[in-house]
Amino acid sequence: MTSPDPERLAVLVQKRRTELRLGIEPAAKLGGISKDTWKRVEAGQKVWDRSYAGIDEALQWATGSCLRILAGGDPIVSEPIADVDDVKVSDVPKSELARLVGDAVQTAAIATKGSLTGDEIAELNERVLRELRERGVI
Repeated sequence: MTSPDPERLAVLVQKRRTELRLGIEPAAKLGGISKDTWKRVEAGQKVWDRSYAGIDEALQWATGSCLRILAGGDPIVSEPIADVDDVKVSDVPKSELARLVGDAVQTAAIATKGSLTGDEIAELNERVLRELRERGVI
């Protein structure tokens, strides 16, 4: 695992905020965080992980994008769908899609509280991923 890169996050947050033509105070307000917290992020300083979700929201990034940047990845832009409340679309890299689908299948299988064993959940996960690969989705 790579070490966190708060300086890279600072650069990308400031760049995206500028692209959206947002000042620090309006951006912080959109994200439900303080302007001081926002300034800390843009200064490359550590903040609570929960603050990153607000920054993701304000910058129209998919949830978890700030954490992805800190880990060496790239943000995922999410855009609202016209005339549909509270629904956003994000382009997810195929490399991430397999992991996200796998996580969703596992969580759903566990949440059903059925009689599936850990091995059966893993097998179900593999079958879903194989099917999606055969269809060209991932």
